[in-house]
Amino acid sequence: MDIVVQKFGGTSVATNDLRVKVANKVIKTKLAGKFPVVVVSAIGRSGDPYATDTLLGLSHEIYPEISSREIDLLISCGETISAVLMANTIKSMGYDAVAMTGFQAGITTNSNFGEAEVINVEPSKIINYLKEDKIIIITGFQGISNSGDITTLGRGGSDTSAAILGEALNAEVVEIYTDVDGVMTADPRLVSEAHVIDSLCYEEVYQMARSGAKVIHPKAVEIAQRSNLTLKVKNTFNDSDGTIINGQRSYFKAPKQKGYSENLVTAVANLNNIAQVVIDIPFNDQRNESLLKELTEKKISIDMINFFDDRKVFTIEEKNIIPIRNILEAYNIEYILTPNCSKVTIIGYKIHGVPGVMARLVLALSNGNIKILQSSDSNTTISCLISSEDIVKASKILHQEFGLNK
Repeated sequence: MDIVVQKFGGTSVATNDLRVKVANKVIKTKLAGKFPVVVVSAIGRSGDPYATDTLLGLSHEIYPEISSREIDLLISCGETISAVLMANTIKSMGYDAVAMTGFQAGITTNSNFGEAEVINVEPSKIINYLKEDKIIIITGFQGISNSGDITTLGRGGSDTSAAILGEALNAEVVEIYTDVDGVMTADPRLVSEAHVIDSLCYEEVYQMARSGAKVIHPKAVEIAQRSNLTLKVKNTFNDSDGTIINGQRSYFKAPKQKGYSENLVTAVANLNNIAQVVIDIPFNDQRNESLLKELTEKKISIDMINFFDDRKVFTIEEKNIIPIRNILEAYNIEYILTPNCSKVTIIGYKIHGVPGVMARLVLALSNGNIKILQSSDSNTTISCLISSEDIVKASKILHQEFGLNK
């Protein structure tokens, strides 16, 4: 059974006309002899009646301290509405379809409401429907806990649903449909020269997603990598080839960088709404352990971590500025907090340690009068923290410096 999982985001199913376009793509897959399993997000974006953010706003209008369990129950309705409308659109075009919730599709999670982890998928009910020649429409973003509560998988959860179902069904491919032609060399809203990358390996796209590229969620890439599942990122609104994501190293069709046998840098990504925290605290101070423990308990994630004997430097999301300020002041820790920061990152296969790459990055930003507040790297990334006002300029400079312009 050649199963193709197709995930469509909220903007792809926002209106009746768009749902007809989606249905045509699904039916085309069916007519090609495949068995489509469709995963849908809630309709539209914030402000649209059934979008996730709209439902969240509705809940807080009544009672601001609504429980996380009840929030999950509420916001799961968005995907349920979307799935039913999509199934009925396909039925109106002469094909049998059935809508399923996450728990009807056999997705079991833990009870971490709002950020639930999938612990098991039992796909027998899906397979039975496929054997009856039905097109399956499944709600993304949700599952059910062992105690019977509806749970949601966090932001980007529909991508996770698509990948986990692709794994469980041993799908031929998981297609992630969006409003761009594929994964691009940079955010096209910032860099007009950005263009589609034909193919990427899992590690590259995972790091791009973690560094701010919003085309696919990192969890979906992790799932695909562990099961060697091929992903494709495609445009809902045209027939472009998109980007293939699998275990193969991408070889970019831009001019090779001077002095290198292949193009080392694949893309430039950016992440905004960041604050830098610098604290002065000795290495052997007992407050270190208490601070880290409280950050964990308050679910404050830290990034770009540089710890020294008498100083610690790291970044947080700006939404956590007030909580971390309260924590630091409670422990009487001296600190400097710098808001309005962004992280710009170059991504490339095994660029860590390659002579000259960091020097080129630093020099290019310096020549653009862009101050680097902090840097970090991994096997496939080099990131610099800069002022948010410089993010557009920095993205353009690095896109050009590393040969990514057409």
